[in-house]
Amino acid sequence: MEIFEKLEILADAAKYDVSCSSSGSERANAGGLGNATKAGICHSWTDDGRCISLLKILMSNKCIYDCAYCINRLSNDFPRAEFEPEEIVALTINFYRRNYIEGLFLSSAVTRNPNYTMERLLMVAKRLRTEENFQGYIHLKGIPGADEKLIREAGLYADRLSINIELPTTNGLKLLAPQKDRQSILSPMKLIKDQIDQHKYEKRNKALFVPAGQSTQLIVGSTNETDYHIVKLSEALYNKMSLKRVYYSAYVPVNNHPDIVPHKVPPLQREHRIYQADWLLRFYGFKADEIVNEAHPNLDMLVDPKCQWALRNLHLFPMEVNQVSFLELLRIPGIGNTSARRIMAARRFGLVSYESLKKMGVVLKRAKYFITCKGQYFGAGDLEPLRLKQMLLDKPKQSQMSLSDLYPEAFGITTPNHAIEGETYGLLT
Repeated sequence: MEIFEKLEILADAAKYDVSCSSSGSERANAGGLGNATKAGICHSWTDDGRCISLLKILMSNKCIYDCAYCINRLSNDFPRAEFEPEEIVALTINFYRRNYIEGLFLSSAVTRNPNYTMERLLMVAKRLRTEENFQGYIHLKGIPGADEKLIREAGLYADRLSINIELPTTNGLKLLAPQKDRQSILSPMKLIKDQIDQHKYEKRNKALFVPAGQSTQLIVGSTNETDYHIVKLSEALYNKMSLKRVYYSAYVPVNNHPDIVPHKVPPLQREHRIYQADWLLRFYGFKADEIVNEAHPNLDMLVDPKCQWALRNLHLFPMEVNQVSFLELLRIPGIGNTSARRIMAARRFGLVSYESLKKMGVVLKRAKYFITCKGQYFGAGDLEPLRLKQMLLDKPKQSQMSLSDLYPEAFGITTPNHAIEGETYGLLT
């Protein structure tokens, strides 16, 4: 098979893995080829926000596993291909010299066994670094079940490693990927975290270990977990595994399987809302239980998670923008990190006026219902939660909303993503 035929097959097979954004690292370039610093990586983004600045391919799609959600599953009948390590090295260098890419994202189906697959991935990274003196960005996918020695060595050559969890609960894993197990996924994650911490402590600048951190991917919508399961798991991964990012991928129905939740279209809006909830976890000081909980297990598809939280906590509003703390400002719908910092900076020189808020980046069409400015309220009066939610919609509905739209659980209305029994990888204890 010609190399470009392999490239066509294996680049297409890699498109379902979204955890490949290149954030750069502190890898120094001592006269080599390429640059992995933040300023040295040029990002290109597709319309749905995915990074396309990397050569993103699988080494092989000849998988020994038969995971129900995966396009590369053993039982699927479609063209298979496999790169040799030297072919990937040549492609990376040639594409880089032509300014097509700024780095490499390399994953693989599990071929023969996890150790064999991980050895071949490691071989590519090692040759790029030691033989080609390539100092550009390398993101390797760690293979669950591979020997710890291989994962540890890969971390010395890759800027980022990622171990994909894929499914939010152990029961979901047993249902759709029975050949995989929880421990084979969590063990390398813990190893990577420990090695990162150790290298930071010892300040081994000549042997950086995964300087851009580790990440993972969760599939949204292939099984019946609620958003509560997903957001709680993400919070635990950030806290216990020190992940740089958790990526979410709306399930694409590539296979027919009786245990996969049927969807007429991929739940892209749900993926979008979970990303917004993830942002609140990482940058806005929210806890998972504030965003979703057992009483409200799913995110609202009509308003963003911060507005959803505010509607449930109207007793905290309105807040006076000239008095509340920075963290309280972050809780106000329409105020983000940048605008909150600008407000705090302006307050050192005097009271902030309502007219100046828009210049600071505040989205007043949402914020005005939750703030006072110099003691004055600029909203539409004392609004009921239902009417206020109607005002906050990005695209207002033509018809009047009902109580069941605002409080679906109270009316016994559930989404297709209702609760599934199962432990969320034991990370919540």
